[in-house]
Amino acid sequence: MMSNRFPYEAGPPSEMEKLKEESNHLRGRLVESFADPITASIPDDQTKLLKFHGSYMQDDRDLRNERRHQKLEPAYQFMIRVRAPGGVATPGQWLTMDQISDQYGNGTLKLTTRQTFQMHGILKWNMKSTMQEINNCLFDTIAACGDVNRNVMCNVDPDQSVVNAEVQECAQKISDHLLPRTKAYHEIWLDDEKVIDSRDSEEEIEPIYGDLYLPRKFKIGIAVPPSNDIDVFSQDLGFIAILEDDKLVGFNIAVGGGMGSTHGDTNTYPQVSKIIGFCSPEQAVDVAEKILTIQRDYGNRSERKNARFKYTVDRLGKEWILNELNNRLGWDLEEARSYYFDSNGDNYGWVKGKDNNKWYLTLFIENGRIVDTEDYQLKTALREIAKVHTGDFRMTPNQNLIIGGVTNHMKPKIKKIVEAYGLTDGSQNSALRRNSMACVAFPTCGLAMAESERYLPSLVGKIEEILDEAGLRDEEITIRMTGCPNGCARPALAEIAFIGKAPGKYNMYLGASFTGDRLNKMYRENIGETEILKELRPLLFAYAKDRQDNEHFGDYVIRAGYIEEVTSGLDFHKVSVK
Repeated sequence: MMSNRFPYEAGPPSEMEKLKEESNHLRGRLVESFADPITASIPDDQTKLLKFHGSYMQDDRDLRNERRHQKLEPAYQFMIRVRAPGGVATPGQWLTMDQISDQYGNGTLKLTTRQTFQMHGILKWNMKSTMQEINNCLFDTIAACGDVNRNVMCNVDPDQSVVNAEVQECAQKISDHLLPRTKAYHEIWLDDEKVIDSRDSEEEIEPIYGDLYLPRKFKIGIAVPPSNDIDVFSQDLGFIAILEDDKLVGFNIAVGGGMGSTHGDTNTYPQVSKIIGFCSPEQAVDVAEKILTIQRDYGNRSERKNARFKYTVDRLGKEWILNELNNRLGWDLEEARSYYFDSNGDNYGWVKGKDNNKWYLTLFIENGRIVDTEDYQLKTALREIAKVHTGDFRMTPNQNLIIGGVTNHMKPKIKKIVEAYGLTDGSQNSALRRNSMACVAFPTCGLAMAESERYLPSLVGKIEEILDEAGLRDEEITIRMTGCPNGCARPALAEIAFIGKAPGKYNMYLGASFTGDRLNKMYRENIGETEILKELRPLLFAYAKDRQDNEHFGDYVIRAGYIEEVTSGLDFHKVSVK
């Protein structure tokens, strides 16, 4: 029998809730499972607990049929995701992650859309050594996945460097404050002490999460206008920095964003968050905790598809959330303050920081994959930079990379390496490619229904041919692709988006805003490449001919009547196509 009583009418708790309650604060049987020499996998219920430790079990789907014919188990492997608030890494940490990916992983690093590292291809037998080496470089993977607060994002745009340090510090404080307090991670991976059943010893408590943690994952991000690079309205909890005279005076608070949905289930949908008020920088951690506890107490623990905070906000209402938050805080949020966004992409190339005498180089990393190929030695080049760099590395929310804090003295050395390896700032690419983003999908993601990372570059190349004909090569348009509707690359906020439906087939979406504050809407369902290009060609030519001054593509297709505007996820599934 579950010990917690939920303060709203709900069905019986899901199996995941029972698993968490019986897990001994996330210990479960992970030690025994990883010690089992018979299989390269771990039991399904333990994979669900492993997520709280920052890892997913996967298998190489390219090899499934071959191994099945050979009567072998799937090629099981593990993905590890690092907790890196704001996406900042030192050169030493970069070198460690580079080395680990070669020693234990598949030789690549993935820069995620939440500003952190993912490593793929780690075998069961190497998991503990990998975790320990990550810890030795002062990173960890605690709560990088699971029903807890995930990696806290923040703006890394050098043009906002006047407040970057404050925003980064705030992201770090929120992340640290909302970490689970269980010692399971340190016991299992770092040998801090013997794994014991805490129910038979001194009671262990989770002061913020409680025994059941959250109903689902929880995402927080901090944006600094005019850049909405973190897609603040996609976050469960968003902080929008308010600056006066280049000073950070506080944050507008936005609640209830989220990207995931399920094909065919209209009770699920992406959603943009709603602004409910303003707080000072000193109050941000308290606000984050209290909002998280509202989701802990009122989120849906019966149906996981409807368990994200966006559904809690939509069910209870914006005003109810605000009143409950004020009650828990013991003080009231102030009225929200004015702000504006003008983009959600990255500024490529060299930029000088506003508040220091240092340089920042933003490199284009297509879909965030750090790998050496025959004609582009990206991984080697970044390793060489890390060996001499005295600043930091900053992973952007758009899967790109900033070489940050470069001194005048070091700039020629960094520039020499960049030129020697032909590293690109994206200037030779179309604006569409520079604004593209894709999730991992095949071959490692178990949820993928279609290709994404491996296919989008090719599709963009074919769309570029149309753009060149229409004279739109330098027109900024956001395009995103995911292999399933979970929304890891935030496709619902792209002006053009493709969500995998089946191998080679995608739902096509249009009409999100370039600044990330409006959802798109499905334009065509279950189409392949031929149909995609056939649909886009007349749209892009009409846009080139009929657009108004400074009108973005997402705005144009709404004004021209191709798609209806979607300001709330509650309207996401309504059918309305020209």
